[in-house]
Amino acid sequence: MSKLSRRDVMVSAGMATALGLSSRLVVETAWAQKTPPPSVGFHKYKVGTAEVTAIYDGIFEKPHDPAFFKNASVDETKAALVKGGLTPDFVSIPFTVVVVNNGGKLTLCDSGTGGQLPGATETAGRLHDGMKAAGIDPAKISTILISHFHPDHIFGLMEKGTNKPIFPNAEIVVNEVEYKWWTEAGRVEKLPEGRKALGTRINTVFPTWKNIKQVSGEVEVTPGIRFVSAPGHTPGHVAFHLSSGNEQLMISNDTAYVPALSAAQPTWRGVFDQDGDMAEASRRKVLDRVIADKMNICGYHFPFPGVGTFQKDGTGYALLSKKA
Repeated sequence: MSKLSRRDVMVSAGMATALGLSSRLVVETAWAQKTPPPSVGFHKYKVGTAEVTAIYDGIFEKPHDPAFFKNASVDETKAALVKGGLTPDFVSIPFTVVVVNNGGKLTLCDSGTGGQLPGATETAGRLHDGMKAAGIDPAKISTILISHFHPDHIFGLMEKGTNKPIFPNAEIVVNEVEYKWWTEAGRVEKLPEGRKALGTRINTVFPTWKNIKQVSGEVEVTPGIRFVSAPGHTPGHVAFHLSSGNEQLMISNDTAYVPALSAAQPTWRGVFDQDGDMAEASRRKVLDRVIADKMNICGYHFPFPGVGTFQKDGTGYALLSKKA
């Protein structure tokens, strides 16, 4: 095994802190991006009369780490990646943000990395370039739905250093359980050391913003879109269900974040899931619903443009990529 440099350790510690982990992720020195970005950084498709735009925010090419899954080895992880059509050299974790235009109302689904994710600062943070290329004016986003408070989903809401809101005029809708868990009195002190920086930033910023709306249950949060309870990845993680006419789309967020791994092997206990048992139950519930209702699904970390369908594959699930 090669020795880690001081820079490797610093990047590893920073990435672990940003992702809210209590242990470090190993990041090698030679981590220049190996995955070419898509030739076009956005992809548009229809769900009924609603227009969905998938926007590529970038990628994190996570080096293999024995701690990534509690009950699967690196060799098993590599084999699952190959079966899923991905390189075994690293774990591909792309970031795809969705904008829904439903009757002229623009809804942003999560906010991207903001180019602030340690380990991916040079390979992610392309949301606004993609929105510009797609002809979407960020100032016209009226609603932002937040699935959960992991940094790759919320750092795009605030400027680096100043925490100034990037979408000050948009209503930000979050699940009440997720918001209250992260912001309850004494939460930061209760967090593992690796999560304290994330918890501090959340508690410094969000309670001061007046445009955050907390909702409970599986209610309609913007025209045509409902929250779908999918806890486990975080205490209040939610998916978004879009319905227009006779067509549906499950915007699954991190329910099955890397489908070649967490969907194909739903019993694997990933380090990013806060409650593995609950995350598996949510994963199966959402994917079984998608299959039963024959609906399309997209995911925040699915291979770009991130839309397809699922089918049962033994005790797991297989993603069938599809350009809708």
